Amino acid sequence: MTEDNVRQDSLRAWILAARPKTLSGAAVPVIIGVALALTDARQYDADVFSWGAAVLCLLFALIMQIDANFVNDFFDYARGNDDAERRLGPLRACTQGWVKIESMKKAIASTTIVACLVGLPLVWYGGFEMVLVGVLCVAFCFLYTTKLSYIGLGDVLVLVFFGIVPVCCTYYVQLHTVTWQVFMASVACGLVIDGLLLVNNYRDRYNDQADGKQTLVVLIGSDTTEWLYLATGCTAYLIGIVFWMNGHVVAFLLPTVYLVLHAFTWLKMRRINNGRRLNECLGETARNMFVYGLCVAIGLLLV
Repeated sequence: MTEDNVRQDSLRAWILAARPKTLSGAAVPVIIGVALALTDARQYDADVFSWGAAVLCLLFALIMQIDANFVNDFFDYARGNDDAERRLGPLRACTQGWVKIESMKKAIASTTIVACLVGLPLVWYGGFEMVLVGVLCVAFCFLYTTKLSYIGLGDVLVLVFFGIVPVCCTYYVQLHTVTWQVFMASVACGLVIDGLLLVNNYRDRYNDQADGKQTLVVLIGSDTTEWLYLATGCTAYLIGIVFWMNGHVVAFLLPTVYLVLHAFTWLKMRRINNGRRLNECLGETARNMFVYGLCVAIGLLLV
């Protein structure tokens, strides 16, 4: 989808504002959680697993991701950090005038409410603790953009809310427990998805530094970030040994495809080093994490 001549508040404008390419980051943890639950449910009777709960988890994750994108779009514009001339990443709806500011405020309120309504039935499957999970997801959706991403905690939030929380909760609403293998798988998932934030902040490091935004990349420097990017992928892959230990050898071996792709993206990231061309690495990282999710899920379900 091109971005020329976007009519204000049109369907096309809202699709661009929702950033559909980022939605794989919300889907992958749920896919892994569902695969883990399906695999372990085989030990019990067929009625243990609920596809209704799985769909609700996926919808909640996708809507919350869109909500987070709207929040990020609005508050970065409000802070004056989203300068269209300096921006190296994909263009943003508020800054470009694709979406009216008042319309974005209403959209944030609406998507937050819809996410809560979609997630509420999960109480039936996972108990009232799901309400607490939902409240935390909404709270940190706003805190990420308004505060925590400015003090180097964005990567921690990705690990928690794109790894531990969605994988473990997706599993929990099915089997009402979380094993240590599931927890380790959730950490691996969070590390894989954090690669997306690392590349994004690596690309924007000079602008962020000038704006006083202390991302992890700004704090540790570009060279260390490059090695951290490689390390997150390698560590996630090695954590997959827990699958092997649990009798799922394919779920450990198949993500080797991801590891190879991740290494090539890392080399490309180091070679480009700076500028808009790093968006290529951003796209490849999104592809890689989706490949990781599919490889893990397929590996688990094949046995």
